[in-house]
Amino acid sequence: MAQRLRPVGPDFVDRAPVRLVFGRDMKAAPDLVYQALAEDVASMPQWFSAVARARSTDGGREVRLRGGIRFEETVLAAEKPELYTYRVDVTNTSGARAWVEEWRLTPLGTGTRVRAVFALDGTIAFRLGCRLAAPGVGLAIRQAAGALDRHLA
Repeated sequence: MAQRLRPVGPDFVDRAPVRLVFGRDMKAAPDLVYQALAEDVASMPQWFSAVARARSTDGGREVRLRGGIRFEETVLAAEKPELYTYRVDVTNTSGARAWVEEWRLTPLGTGTRVRAVFALDGTIAFRLGCRLAAPGVGLAIRQAAGALDRHLA
């Protein structure tokens, strides 16, 4: 069952009870990476294997993962080409209460250093589950970044 999460702002990234941080260096330039993350939302399933469907909405996006998890999101910050932050407003993820993801893109030579921060709050079981899932989520993020790099090449 879908549930509405607590509306938090971009500062939640710095104060969330659970913060998962992932990174990867990419060959693609920051403006291309930003475009794929923030502007060409419908292409996500082509390079992020966990995503079944994604589409832009007025002020955000809707994302459905393989396995049935879904998100309705609001963009909190879109500073091309270095920062893309969004809040999950509605999800069917059990126990979630607040969720913000910040994607920071830093030039690295002709490429990009990607840093993703998942800022999360929820029930004790949700928080524990997030911490236990962190290695798998990190792997999925790194694999998606690698696939995006190949997609953009």
